[in-house]
Amino acid sequence: MEGRCGTMGVMRASRLLSLLLLLQTRGRVTAAELAEELEVSVRTVYRDVEALSAAGVPVYADRGPSGGYRLLDGYRTRLNGLTAEEASSLFLAGLPGPAAELGLREVAASAELKVLAALPPEPRSHATRMRERFHVDVPGWYSDADETPFLGAVVEALWEQRPMRMTYRRWGQREVERLACPYGLVLKGGVWYVVAASEGGGLRTYRVSRILSAEVLDGRFDRPAGFDLAVYWEGYAEDFLARMRTGHALLRVAPGREKMLRHTVGAEVTDAALAEAGPPDERGWTVVRLPIESVRHAHWLLLRMGADVEVLEPAGLRARMAATAAGLVELYGSPVDGGACEESAGG
Repeated sequence: MEGRCGTMGVMRASRLLSLLLLLQTRGRVTAAELAEELEVSVRTVYRDVEALSAAGVPVYADRGPSGGYRLLDGYRTRLNGLTAEEASSLFLAGLPGPAAELGLREVAASAELKVLAALPPEPRSHATRMRERFHVDVPGWYSDADETPFLGAVVEALWEQRPMRMTYRRWGQREVERLACPYGLVLKGGVWYVVAASEGGGLRTYRVSRILSAEVLDGRFDRPAGFDLAVYWEGYAEDFLARMRTGHALLRVAPGREKMLRHTVGAEVTDAALAEAGPPDERGWTVVRLPIESVRHAHWLLLRMGADVEVLEPAGLRARMAATAAGLVELYGSPVDGGACEESAGG
């Protein structure tokens, strides 16, 4: 009974704080609006307002059709030293989608409300406009979001510093068992990655969507005091790109198609290749040398550009492109029966 009463007391205290912050943030608010926001009855709002007033909080009721509850002007807690631009940036840093995936939607919303309530008028106005005018949606248009059924288990192991046993699907569909100690989570292009110490020593990076099963184990591990997740990830990303692009391809790019090449293989790689390229030939085509991951991957990428790019080297990549082009000619070289009939009927 004591535990239940304690829990109810904590819940009410949290609700009273939320009510106070709503009044600080929004000014005049009706009892019905407060009840809807706090997901309680109007009668509960009346009781909570009385409790705040009894505690010395200057809550006043304005009567009439446009009335409601409000605080005495100037009653609020301030965050001193926070500029309008700094306050605005806080609401670009908080991503609602990732917060929800981590089980922190309500916590993030509550934190945002508290920051707004504590800000002086000018920074609060800037922050509110920022929230109204900018929204960050991480995943790309043409890719499905990763399914991460075991993200919650990873978060639990990460927060509590407990080891985790998991079944992981590596490249080539090979399943392996791993004992990992999570050090951090990274969201890259809408995809979650966990950085963890492996059973055999050293750090590994796992794509969370490839975790097929996960069990958080008893016991705790010591997270290195000097470990910096951002620094580690920057180095990992650079090393990954270096390992991924082990070969090169020599290409002829049609005039005016540089932007398309940047979109296809990446801006950084394209700009570096164009900076080292010679002048265009008499037809305006430019020869560039690009790093590639593999012949297979480059073939898949460069097909997107169609006849706007010609592969000169390596021979294996050029042969693949030629074979695909021949297959397309064979497939589309003659009209289908339906099209021929329709053309005749139209004529």
